Amino acid sequence: MASSNTPPPAEDGSSHADHDVPASGEVVPDRFSSDEVFHRIVADADHEITSGTRELFFSALAGGLAITVTLVVYASMYTKTDSSIVATLLYPIGFIYIIIGGYQLYTENTLPPVALTLERLASVPALLRHWAVVLAGNFLGGAIGAVVLAYGGVFSPEAAVVAADFAIEGVYETSRWELFFKGAYAGLVVAGVVWMNFAASDTVSRLLIVYLAFLVVPLGNLFHVVVSFTEAVYLTLVGDLSLLLAMTDFVVPVLLGNTLGGVLLVTVVNYYQTTEDRLKTARFENVRRLSVREWLLGGLAGRSYVPLVDTVEEFVRDPNSYRILVPIANPRTESKLVEMACSIASARARGTVHVVHVVQAPTHLSGTDERGQRDRIVRESNRLLSDVSAIGAQYDVKFETSTIVTHRSFEDVFDRANRTRPDLVLMNWDENGLWASARAERPIAELTNRLPCDFLVVKDRDLDFSRLLLPTAGGPNSDLSADVARTLRQTAGSDVVLQHVVDGPDERQEGEAFLRAWAADHDLSEATQLVDESGDVEAAIEREATDHTAVLLGATEQGLLSRLVTDSLHLNVVDDLDCSVFLAERPSERSLGERLFGSGRRNK
Repeated sequence: MASSNTPPPAEDGSSHADHDVPASGEVVPDRFSSDEVFHRIVADADHEITSGTRELFFSALAGGLAITVTLVVYASMYTKTDSSIVATLLYPIGFIYIIIGGYQLYTENTLPPVALTLERLASVPALLRHWAVVLAGNFLGGAIGAVVLAYGGVFSPEAAVVAADFAIEGVYETSRWELFFKGAYAGLVVAGVVWMNFAASDTVSRLLIVYLAFLVVPLGNLFHVVVSFTEAVYLTLVGDLSLLLAMTDFVVPVLLGNTLGGVLLVTVVNYYQTTEDRLKTARFENVRRLSVREWLLGGLAGRSYVPLVDTVEEFVRDPNSYRILVPIANPRTESKLVEMACSIASARARGTVHVVHVVQAPTHLSGTDERGQRDRIVRESNRLLSDVSAIGAQYDVKFETSTIVTHRSFEDVFDRANRTRPDLVLMNWDENGLWASARAERPIAELTNRLPCDFLVVKDRDLDFSRLLLPTAGGPNSDLSADVARTLRQTAGSDVVLQHVVDGPDERQEGEAFLRAWAADHDLSEATQLVDESGDVEAAIEREATDHTAVLLGATEQGLLSRLVTDSLHLNVVDDLDCSVFLAERPSERSLGERLFGSGRRNK
């Protein structure tokens, strides 16, 4: 006889048990595997390590301020309850604010960015930069909180004494080695919390994990570096402790211990408990890792980070080919740029055009449907690029396309150029396109002063290169402009006018001689040659440009790209002209010392 508890058949005639089992017959696990947890951590770390310095710093500043909440309740409850156990129960509150609220905490960052670095998806310098910014923000936030606690009357007199005693115990009553090992265990606890936090699937579980784990710190008499720094600054303000002694005998040993505990005891152990297939289903499955040099040196050796998606295939570079890399943000609106690249490449015996669609990644590409999101982005990109490929078929060139999905579109243009080593990068200057991700910070200025190849940046105004104006005063960047003008004259029938500006009638004859010699050297003797006597270069270009469809400008000795990025390019002619403007720049040699200690710009 059948049990009365047996559920009735479903409407389609099948049993409910059939619906509870996947089609493959496999049992669906009720928790994440170690590989899946690692995947979630890498996805989160990818967003963190590509964050700008400003947003990272202020998130860390908020984390440092939140830590002071822990100090307030911990010290205050000591005096109100006369029980260290009751006070301990409130210790985790500041950490709950930070982790549940998504703020940056240094000890929390020993896990996700290190996981990305272990996979050689981020460089060691990128990791150290991330740590430095977060630590600075945490310390400043803790210091601000300490000032408020010292002079704001927050503590009762009894609680103020207890708060000072916390730092006294660390500085005077605990040796450096004890601080180091106690810090290492605290680092283990925090990194373990991060790992379990990613293994949890709901907020209640995360809250319970954070609360219980951070009880270990006060109960075990362990030390956390941000709390310790806040306590040390507080004692410096209300007592006679010097900040230098507090750093050397208290904060630094705890910092080293927290770091070692988080990195070695948890991160590496958790990393090696995963399988070799840990990222086979992740967004990075088709992306080549950083080379060893890039991994150790970061941007100094090429690139410091791997994009989310990069569909470029391995290829053997033909040393006799002429490669043009065309990064575009919108294949629909930048087809004329592709036409121009094909026109230039067609003048070469083995011209190759590689169009890369740079897609700005969504803010969150790490949910359960991450793989589906990524595939949809790539499919849509391929569909758009198929229309662009039709342009390449009209020219006698080798045509290639690929897609990059990244949080840092502008920087990845340079990464791709460093990897594929084209002869020319041709790209649009559009503040709403690839330039939108560029930040006016020294790393970007430095990047743009280490060009891997020639760059031609186009200010597109109904791109038409039938009548070209080429102002020149000599120099390598004018040489690049001449190469482009000569090629477009050959392939597109462009009319070319050369212009040279002198400081008055007395210099006209010398200017004409210069222009004739320069035109002959660049195979442009048939071009129209104009010498302007006004001495005002920009005004002369503006007057002459009214009869032309495009102007070719070479970079000055200070460079163009770095000044475009930092918004310090003061060429009114670029904005005032109604025609398109081509900005040409060639690489310049800079020593390693200049790269490390220079200003990030070319010297005059």
